[in-house]
Amino acid sequence: MNIRLVMAVLAAKFAGFVSRKLGWKGSSLPGVVARKIYKDTLGDLAGQARKGVIMVTGTNGKTTTNNMIANVIQNGGYKVVLNQEGANLITGVTAAFIKYADWLGRVDCDYALLEVDEASFPKVVKEVKPQIVVVNNFFRDQLDRYGELDTTVKMVKEALKSLLDVQLVLNTDDPLVAQMKEATGHNASFFGLAPNQRTGNGAKQTRESRFCPHCGNELYYLSFQYSQLGSYACAQCGFKREDPEIEASDVINQGIALQCRIRYPGGETKLAIHTQGFYNLYNALAAFTVGYLVGIDNEQILQGLLKYKPAIGRMETFNYKGKSAILNLVKNPTGYNEGITTLMSLHGSKNVFMAVNDNDADGRDISWLWDVDFEHLAQGHQSIETFTCSGLRGEEMALRLKYAGVPVEKITVIQEMDAAILKALEDPGESIYLFSTYTALWPAQRILLGLAEKEELNVKGLSSIS
Repeated sequence: MNIRLVMAVLAAKFAGFVSRKLGWKGSSLPGVVARKIYKDTLGDLAGQARKGVIMVTGTNGKTTTNNMIANVIQNGGYKVVLNQEGANLITGVTAAFIKYADWLGRVDCDYALLEVDEASFPKVVKEVKPQIVVVNNFFRDQLDRYGELDTTVKMVKEALKSLLDVQLVLNTDDPLVAQMKEATGHNASFFGLAPNQRTGNGAKQTRESRFCPHCGNELYYLSFQYSQLGSYACAQCGFKREDPEIEASDVINQGIALQCRIRYPGGETKLAIHTQGFYNLYNALAAFTVGYLVGIDNEQILQGLLKYKPAIGRMETFNYKGKSAILNLVKNPTGYNEGITTLMSLHGSKNVFMAVNDNDADGRDISWLWDVDFEHLAQGHQSIETFTCSGLRGEEMALRLKYAGVPVEKITVIQEMDAAILKALEDPGESIYLFSTYTALWPAQRILLGLAEKEELNVKGLSSIS
């Protein structure tokens, strides 16, 4: 028995208990306490996963992908540890193990499933050696924290190079991700969408990368899915989109669900997930690929994905007096543009709520809002009844909408979030779409839980209230 580990776990669990009693979120606090007492807490606890550690990193979709993988793995009959709520810094990853450990520091799990922040990824892999690493995408995000996108990509690349033996699961449609196989020398399985799966007009896309990551020559694109994701090739060095082992086609967006056909080595099948947002197909494909690699039966993988329920702020749906209210986390231009595209695809009249904070976890620099295609909202404002802006930088959000061309009489700024959300819910639109930056997300969810009913989707795709 490791006495220091036991002491660290005991103290961390007590700190978490006190934090919850005081009403604090504090999801990372147990990890902070444990690491102060015993610096090897994470490594010792992670080493107890019988079949290994699976990590998810990248810019958008980490929480959703990790939770989808958890559904797949658990549906295959395995026990898991995961940081379900998205605390993905090294302290949050440590806290996830503390939560599952008993008082003696024993963890009973087959797989540890960890979403890891890109900037924390190098630190985490120094202490935990993953068997599988999923990389979903790379987009510009919180420049004051991460720096330029190239810096983030290099950070993850160098961390992957430091691993002796790891299986990569890569999004072949993102050249910044797909390069990781050649750049690191590791084995890789690719997933992606067949070309031209996106239909209809959406928000303008921010193309984060136009140049070959190997030689710097401009990439030639045959088609785009969104942002820089698509079918690409470099005429200079031959770098191109790899044919994926797991590929989706025939995508159907049913509003409350997404369906597609999946091709995998040896066959095809149909996939359905109960969530909105075209981009979530990539998260589901990543989870399918992981399930396939660890040997889970296809039917169990599909059932696991069908049971997926959105995490906080990931297209999380509430019911307020018969109206749907959808809460969505936004943190960068690409993610916001995808949210706008989803919003504009909804039928009927809508109310829009936008909360913008500039705390450390959000990023102090909010200039990225000027790269979001709010002009697309302005062009379709006839279907939007009201825009309610809130948060520490609600006035700047309102200003951005004004410059985008949204009629000023439709814009209201209410700093107090309770009143702002209530207004958005009560306004005459048939549905409500709520955009929130990171630190405004938990207060927004708390308010919604107090005013509305959480809406869940059963496995047959019908709405049910719980």
